[in-house]
Amino acid sequence: MKKKLLSLCLSALLCNVIPAVSYAASDTTITNAGSDTETTNAVAPALSLSTLQKLQWQPINAHGTQSMVLNSSSQQINDGHIQGAVATFALPANQGSLGITLNSLIKDKQVYSPNVLVFDEQLRPAAFYPSHYFRYQQPGIMSADRLEGVLKLTPALGQQRIYLLIYTTRSDLQTSTQMVDPAKAYAKGIGNSVPDIPDPVARHTETGTLTLKVQSESNTGNILIGQVFSSPEPKPVTVGSTQAVSTSPIRTTVANPAVAQSAASVAKPVLNDTEQYFNDAIKRAINHSDIDKALKLLDEAERLGSPTARKTFIKMIKNKK
Repeated sequence: MKKKLLSLCLSALLCNVIPAVSYAASDTTITNAGSDTETTNAVAPALSLSTLQKLQWQPINAHGTQSMVLNSSSQQINDGHIQGAVATFALPANQGSLGITLNSLIKDKQVYSPNVLVFDEQLRPAAFYPSHYFRYQQPGIMSADRLEGVLKLTPALGQQRIYLLIYTTRSDLQTSTQMVDPAKAYAKGIGNSVPDIPDPVARHTETGTLTLKVQSESNTGNILIGQVFSSPEPKPVTVGSTQAVSTSPIRTTVANPAVAQSAASVAKPVLNDTEQYFNDAIKRAINHSDIDKALKLLDEAERLGSPTARKTFIKMIKNKK
């Protein structure tokens, strides 16, 4: 079984399946957003360290679910494009990869359109989820109409906490989310003809209700949060399509599951000591049959510019067979 697993890992590497930078994807669902919003929110906001340090970060545990009502008494940020109430969470970074489901509930045809900026332990931005990443979901037996997105994160080793900032923007407040009329959903569910009636529209607001569900995962997350060694500061990886496809104020598009690469690349080769550290760590992980850890180390090493980490990985896999 181990030999079969190692062979599969080697085949994936030789076919260039493992990228040099982190990617993430989401299920293809229906989303509603204005083209101006996608363009405006395509770049993560630049917030000063002093602004971030003034925020109160609410801790949440792995396997925890947190609901939060955002209103006029909530923490506020009015800086650049950000406007209105914000939610701030501190997540454990020493329990492996995290799967995070964020819902923004639609009530009375109003909804908070969330954007998410993820920071490492030093409050450096590492991942960015624009508002159009969070897609409309129809109600179910146990769930209401909502905007929903799943974040998959892998904190780098040596950290205790990572941070989520959830906010909305001025451009989000100028757009709406098109819902599905309950009569249409019911007719479709029982196989009847769908009535030709207009769908309701939810207005985007500065307040709303969020639910955050956090789970530990055994698999590698899509976005690496934090750095093992100091390096040129990267820009946050943007998750989700950032290309506008229509000029209508309210539109329906099929989300692109591909993820844009981080715009920042390492300008200099990794230092010799750092390169040796990763090569030795990869060897130890494979010797202990911990392929998942070896893949994480390979991903981080190549993100820092290592030219030999992949060769080391492939050589060790061959020797292990």
